[in-house]
Amino acid sequence: MAARTAPVPYLAERDGHWEPVSWEDAEHAVEQLAHGLLALGVRKGDAFAILGNTSLEWVQFDLALASIGAIGVGVYMNNSARDAQYVVEHSEAVGALCEDEEQAAKVAPLALAHMLTFADLDDLRARGREHAQAHPDALADAARGVGEEDVFTYIYTSGTTGPPKGCVITHRNYYDMADVVRGLDDFVLQGDTMLMYLPLAHNFGRLMHLLGPHQGFTLAFLRDPLRAADALLEVRPTVLPSVPRVYEKVHAAVTAKFDEETGIKRRLIQWALRVGYAVSDRVQRGEPILRGLALQHRIASRLVYAKVRERLGGRIRLCISGAAPLAPEVIRFFHALDVLILEGYGLTECTTAATVNRPTRFRLGTVGPALPNVDLRLADDGELLIRSPTVFRGYLKDDEATREVLTADGWLRSGDIATIDDDGFVTITDRKKDILVTAGGKNVAPQNLENELKTFREISQALVVGDRRPFVAALLTLDEEATAAHTDEQRRARVQAIVDTVNRERSRFEQIKKFVILPREFTAEEGEITPTLKLKRNVCLDHFAAEVDALYDSKNAPK
Repeated sequence: MAARTAPVPYLAERDGHWEPVSWEDAEHAVEQLAHGLLALGVRKGDAFAILGNTSLEWVQFDLALASIGAIGVGVYMNNSARDAQYVVEHSEAVGALCEDEEQAAKVAPLALAHMLTFADLDDLRARGREHAQAHPDALADAARGVGEEDVFTYIYTSGTTGPPKGCVITHRNYYDMADVVRGLDDFVLQGDTMLMYLPLAHNFGRLMHLLGPHQGFTLAFLRDPLRAADALLEVRPTVLPSVPRVYEKVHAAVTAKFDEETGIKRRLIQWALRVGYAVSDRVQRGEPILRGLALQHRIASRLVYAKVRERLGGRIRLCISGAAPLAPEVIRFFHALDVLILEGYGLTECTTAATVNRPTRFRLGTVGPALPNVDLRLADDGELLIRSPTVFRGYLKDDEATREVLTADGWLRSGDIATIDDDGFVTITDRKKDILVTAGGKNVAPQNLENELKTFREISQALVVGDRRPFVAALLTLDEEATAAHTDEQRRARVQAIVDTVNRERSRFEQIKKFVILPREFTAEEGEITPTLKLKRNVCLDHFAAEVDALYDSKNAPK
């Protein structure tokens, strides 16, 4: 049952402005769409794909499918036709709802029984109203037939190491997930406003859309994530869920602006940062803020921090980061500016989250303690194991892969190497399969190096290599704006200085001995990154095999 405490459940972007959608209008829309689906002959257990941007249409159609026991299958908008067809065909979808004709063309060769675009939804609602008049009890009857162990959705993993796998997630899985988050003190609150541009085909975005009506906050749907900077000022959200790359870009822009200042302004910024870091450290340790420091913090907030918060709309209470690691330096920088980013951790296989930092209990650089009803332990090799009511049923049509990740006694093998401190805070050190083992037998966690490299505004992407090689090296791409005024020689010198800085506190075996600046970025179009901006290591290494081989050419061996 929805917790109707927000003035409106949704804000939809329409013709350049944000249109509020009432609880009653939202409920009627879902009911009419559900009746429309029944009129089409869609029934419990039928899979139905959705290819569209983050929008009210996506969400209402998803809820309509769920209300009759059909199975929603999200497909990323930037998927190629081949990848989209794979998901739709593998899930045995009886139909697809597509944003527009361009998206519909991707799956048209499959000749599905039902092909709809967003433009068809008004007609579907009209058909639903007719169906409701003729069969007034049909929707209630269908809803009564949906049980908590029935399948709610197939969510396909990003496929960083092969074809995506369909995670079978039940109604109970997602209800338990949303209910656990609702029970967290001071997390996402009733009456909050959340700006949503996360893809709804991903489990992070899917949870936020389900949590909204369950918790009672307003969701503002942004179709184009490239408009996020403007939308933040228009919507003025209190909560912002995002992927790390967005925070990294804001961090780079703010630090670049700070670096441009001179004289008294520069000294003011440096003082404000010192004050911010001092307050951040005390807050993390649970120590009181002394009166003098508190006064300095209020002054710094008014003169410096407020300007940064205004770029986020001016009302941000907390930011949430998920889907990939965010460098601790970035999180600490934002916290020093009085912007709290809470990092969490989870998998599609455990219905989004297993751990998360809380506003009143956090430790920067970790992904927080376990959520309620989540048990954690470490395997002998350091792999994090998870047991919870939110753990999925298994992979669709892949019993072997299911057995590989689910133990006989119900533990989910995460595939991530982690540590758990005495207070229960979890730190993810790397992917189990991504750990590099050098020719000298040393284990190196590439993500640690990659995340630190990306804290420098000149570096846009980083891929660390060295598995079964004599030393560690890196493939790097540069931020065009940050390096536009530099010559090739200056760019290389600056990158060398960055690599030297990253190496400074590293053991010799994990230092980056060589690097290459690639002529282009890794892109989704080339199949090198996932929709959530994770690098597909094997694909990247295949596409840039010549550059990797050149790094290890014996004629150019490091001294």
